Amino acid sequence: MSKNFVVLISGSGSNLQALIDACESGQIDGRISAVISNKADAYGLVRAENANIPTHTLSHKSFASREEYDIELAKLIESHQPDLVVLAGFMRILTANFVQKFVGKMLNIHPSLLPKYQGLNTHQRALDAGDKQHGVSVHFVTEELDGGPVVCQASIDVTSDDTAETLAQRIHKKEHIIYPLVVDWFCKGKLTMQNGAAWLDDKVLPATGIQYVEEN
Repeated sequence: MSKNFVVLISGSGSNLQALIDACESGQIDGRISAVISNKADAYGLVRAENANIPTHTLSHKSFASREEYDIELAKLIESHQPDLVVLAGFMRILTANFVQKFVGKMLNIHPSLLPKYQGLNTHQRALDAGDKQHGVSVHFVTEELDGGPVVCQASIDVTSDDTAETLAQRIHKKEHIIYPLVVDWFCKGKLTMQNGAAWLDDKVLPATGIQYVEEN
């Protein structure tokens, strides 16, 4: 029986589109049961509607506190009975109670080679540090911001003429490869989180996860 997952977005939804395409092609052995955005004008909602996926907008501006918002968000997610919650550019810091409700069943994608550069402005920070490599990580979500167990990373070489914008564009392409891959691992029952670590095929993964290398 294939698993279903809910995707949370705030913006254009390019990773959402990669997940939609992967589900439609059979690359992901699962289906998206709903897409939820905290912003009504998020283009990702249009992507979902075009794929006949139910959508919801739950604006954080309608709630007095982060806690109240997360309680309603959790209820909305649970109404779809998902096996997994996928954060795809959801620009909200989640409360501890919300994270605990979905611990081991929530993934995020972050544009850096974690544990480097948790938080924002990762591309510029990598350039400012003179890094030779930069990349993207998919990880389980824990109460520590961008601090959960890493499942998979993909890297690119930083060139002398790179800018934050060119890095973002090149890393987006890697994101669209590894996020569907990791979601499929979860849907197939191959990926779990146990004792604060990511496990794949009953083997604990290293702290930086699996390093994705494209086949020539």
